[in-house]
Amino acid sequence: MSELTIPKKVAILQSNYIPWKGYFDMINAVDEFIFYDEMQYTKNDWRNRNKIKTPQGTAWLTVAVRQEHLHQKINETEVFDHKWAVKHWRTLAQTYAKAPYFADYKAELEAVYNTPEFTNLSQINAAFIRAICGWLGITTKLSWSTDYKLIEGKTERLVQLVRDSGGTSYLSGPAAQGYLDTALFDQAGIEVNWMDYSGYPEYRQVGPAPFEHGVTVLDLLFNTGPAAPQYMKTFAPQAAAPAL
Repeated sequence: MSELTIPKKVAILQSNYIPWKGYFDMINAVDEFIFYDEMQYTKNDWRNRNKIKTPQGTAWLTVAVRQEHLHQKINETEVFDHKWAVKHWRTLAQTYAKAPYFADYKAELEAVYNTPEFTNLSQINAAFIRAICGWLGITTKLSWSTDYKLIEGKTERLVQLVRDSGGTSYLSGPAAQGYLDTALFDQAGIEVNWMDYSGYPEYRQVGPAPFEHGVTVLDLLFNTGPAAPQYMKTFAPQAAAPAL
């Protein structure tokens, strides 16, 4: 790396529906986060669904989408049941009505659910992610893989995306350690780092034990409000998370 190179951290990941807190920690840890929705849409995954914690335990919120063929991309995936937004909003409002900070986010979240032009899964996911980044104070640049030239090769494409975005380091999820060809990043002079999702503190959560970390970040926001960053990992050091 030359002395004139400005360090820039980049992450590349598929969009998810109202993701968990770890997803937003990854966004907050980098300078640019690239939605990689050129990838194949996979059923029964996080692309179109996520979990909430209810008084009875965890429950799924699933956006009903149409899969036309096996090689369909995430950004080609369209909504099948247009009543999904009404159903999801009603479920969230009923589940979290008594949560300490639900009222703080209610109007803005309902407005996102009421966006009339929602038909595409990538569009839906990005709208919620952008809104939640605003609530958490995350200022990372959000872009799309289609904003850049896409080349062939699983790892080669990622390397090229990082280079084209001006990145000097790449932050990847830990699951990729089994298949990512880090030698290609080394050859391009790009440092590879791995996200660590361990060690999250617990907070007071609706419903029975055990505590569920893998639910939508809305659960954290509704229950802790402005203290939410204290229960995450990549924000500037603050006072310790309040005891339960």
